[in-house]
Amino acid sequence: MVMTHGDDKGLVLPPKVAPIQVIVIPVPFKDADTTGIKGACESAVYTLNQAGIRADLDARENYSPGWKYSQWEMKGVPLRIEIGPKDLANKQVRIVRRDNGTKVDIPSTDLVEQVRVLLDGFQANLLETAKAKRDACIVIISTWDEFIAALNDKKLILAPWCDEEEVEKDVKARTKGELGAAKTLCTPFDQPDLPSGTVCFASGKPAQKWSFWGRSY
Repeated sequence: MVMTHGDDKGLVLPPKVAPIQVIVIPVPFKDADTTGIKGACESAVYTLNQAGIRADLDARENYSPGWKYSQWEMKGVPLRIEIGPKDLANKQVRIVRRDNGTKVDIPSTDLVEQVRVLLDGFQANLLETAKAKRDACIVIISTWDEFIAALNDKKLILAPWCDEEEVEKDVKARTKGELGAAKTLCTPFDQPDLPSGTVCFASGKPAQKWSFWGRSY
């Protein structure tokens, strides 16, 4: 999860497993109604928690809002709510997504509904992005030369295999190097079509199934 979704800022946690799904941060400018802002933040946290959304308030006064933004981004909290003087006056909150940085201002009365929509969208976006990254790393091969080329490119290789232990041992021996030997990683439940006459990429024997191969880095 950390390696798949994380970025240069730190963690990016899927909402379903994030300990804190929403962090609320007051943004009091000079001469602002700090009491009113803090009250609005506390109200937002209470409303979200009552709706079953895991929300928390960062009311620390010894750190600037910008410092808090960076810290909670590093921790991977999916949504950040900012409430400042303008938001207080307009009876709204600003919500910032951790995955893509999108900012949106929503009325306080729509808080729970909109947060749920954003969390669902966040979860779906992480899944689709991860799938796209994974699929971009998969190469389908049918010959040994294609296998070696894909292996050197550090790809996840889907290959027809005769499903014999001795053949896998031979592949490990032939690919052993500084980066480690190639091996079977898993067999997909959803098997691609295996036309009659398809042979194993490594042995030339009749292929029994498709399996994923690669190095464990």
